[in-house]
Amino acid sequence: MSEKMLKFVNLDQQSPPKRSVDQRKTDFKEIYDEYINKKAKEQSSRCSQCGVPFCQVHCPLHNNIPDWLKLTAEGRLQDAYELSQSTNNMPEVCGRICPQDRLCEGNCVIEQSGHGTVTIGSVEKYITDTAWEKGWVKPIKVEKQKKQTVGIIGAGPAGLACAEELRKLGYQITVYDRYDRPGGLLIYGIPNFKLEKFVVERRTKLLKDSGIKFKQNFEVGKNLTLEQLKEKHDAVLIATGVYKPRNVDIPGNNLGNIFPAMEFLTASNKKGLGDQVDLFDDGTLNAENKKVVVVGGGDTAMDCVRTAVRQNAKSVKCLYRRDRENMPGSAREVGNAIEEGVEFLWLSNPKKFIGQKNVKAVEVQKMKLGDPDSSGRKKPVVIENSNYELEADIVIKALGFDPENLPKLFNSENLSVSKWGTIKIDLTSMQTNIPGVFAAGDIVRGASLVVWAIRDGRDAATQIEKYLKSIELRKGVAA
Repeated sequence: MSEKMLKFVNLDQQSPPKRSVDQRKTDFKEIYDEYINKKAKEQSSRCSQCGVPFCQVHCPLHNNIPDWLKLTAEGRLQDAYELSQSTNNMPEVCGRICPQDRLCEGNCVIEQSGHGTVTIGSVEKYITDTAWEKGWVKPIKVEKQKKQTVGIIGAGPAGLACAEELRKLGYQITVYDRYDRPGGLLIYGIPNFKLEKFVVERRTKLLKDSGIKFKQNFEVGKNLTLEQLKEKHDAVLIATGVYKPRNVDIPGNNLGNIFPAMEFLTASNKKGLGDQVDLFDDGTLNAENKKVVVVGGGDTAMDCVRTAVRQNAKSVKCLYRRDRENMPGSAREVGNAIEEGVEFLWLSNPKKFIGQKNVKAVEVQKMKLGDPDSSGRKKPVVIENSNYELEADIVIKALGFDPENLPKLFNSENLSVSKWGTIKIDLTSMQTNIPGVFAAGDIVRGASLVVWAIRDGRDAATQIEKYLKSIELRKGVAA
């Protein structure tokens, strides 16, 4: 092993090169160039092959990272891909958008020892992109199709992961989604410079080629109620995600040109997909030549500021009430935004939106960090008499997402939800209070990472299979 691995002592960390700032600001293409094979093998060989691999421990999917790094270092890319995809339904997506600095790479042992982390995400992306290029990624071949059917509400990462796992087992799967394309947040929420849409489209095409049916523009509660879907299928999974934007309740909140993040991002992504987007075309949701202010400090806020830069905004400023060290978003994404010219106003909070019909400025109050709150993070405290005005032609609120009122939307008032509006499930069976109806992903855990949604979808598939087998067993006993 020492011949191929453990080279971190004499081989420096090297990520795939970024395209130049001037170049990447002019388009929505991904900012990282591809690894060449030699570099992927070299960087994989830096892995120390730990006895307790903390990279794997801190990956929600518990991917076999040291093993597929070793296979990559040995040039066995197809084996590396097979191992990677055995625990992850979308390794090419996770390699691009996972916050590795907070998960696998942030917990890499050689990172902790000061040698610089193994570039796990870049290698994962390289392995899977190579697999697609070489034709190693194949549709599911079902040898024996089962009669039982499963309806999945939501074509985001949780729903798609569950659909794939159940299809592998032979179940007949139909995915219902209210949007015109499958992919959910992956299609309409995440910009191309992080995740080009062909990556999502080829994955959903693979699922269609595997025999999974998709019904787009389908709204549960309008087209069919949850109860009617339950009658149609042997089991149902709710995996809608959370899309209701959190608000900031301050004076001037109803002024024009103040938008929730998803509205802004969806318009940009639809335009990139070639759709007609009237509110973008008339300039309403286009940041070109505008002074843009984004409120928030998470990954969605970073998506917004970097999208505004690419739309040729006059200026882009990000207000965040804590400091840089306490931002919830990926440190890598913050760094990319700063490189691209975004101005961050740390320890700043909006007090009031100013304007007659449309917003013209934001009254900002400066903050300082006080004692830790219940989460352990230092609580922002207002500095008295520190207010100032910040000009703004458009304000984007990126403050996170809450669940929609699904019992009302689905015309299923008996569906139990928590005090936060998330769906209540039995944590062991993942079943809701309605027999045969399961739930997974953000609609259960709250707004979270794509990798957690994939994990939840896979876990839900396991529990749904147990439920369907128990039904068959009871039928057999009754017969």
